[in-house]
Amino acid sequence: MILPTKITKEEINELPLGEFDGKIVIVNKMSQLREAIEELKDHPIVGFDTETKPTFKKGQFHHVALVQLAIEHKAFLFRLNHVGFDDALRAYFEIPDIYKIGVGLRDDLRALKMLSEFEPANFIDLNTEAKNLGILNEGARNLTAMFLGFRISKAAQTSNWENPELTEKQIRYAATDAWVCYRIYQDWLQRGVIGY
Repeated sequence: MILPTKITKEEINELPLGEFDGKIVIVNKMSQLREAIEELKDHPIVGFDTETKPTFKKGQFHHVALVQLAIEHKAFLFRLNHVGFDDALRAYFEIPDIYKIGVGLRDDLRALKMLSEFEPANFIDLNTEAKNLGILNEGARNLTAMFLGFRISKAAQTSNWENPELTEKQIRYAATDAWVCYRIYQDWLQRGVIGY
């Protein structure tokens, strides 16, 4: 199986814009959180990402505001600034037989550990996997373009993730970021370039 190994910005910009169009569940109550975790436990592979309110001043710091977990047709957005980094979510991240697929995981996991210590189990970083496969580009935008054939918008990336209500653009962006991680990993499994 011959894999594409690189893509240019120009090539990405020629691709159609794509986004997650499945069901999005915004988890901002404890009852919803437990229910969401129980549902996610039935899926051996999930896409993962986090969002944090950006800082524009030196010395400013914000905790993770949002954790996104996505499967094929459904994405869960956990508003940590509403429900906290609950025991059920921490325990879920420690389950060894569920693959949590993300991009640039080191910073995400370090930021979550600042909220509460836990032992991340079976987190797979697509950037690391891409390097191992000889792919020269990394990052969700590049890998999505190369393997899923569309480009994702990064317009909402530096928006305020602690807003009382998330905008439709933020919701769609956050769900898409986790979902493309899931889809890229599924693509590599189907191509047989990684094992499961």
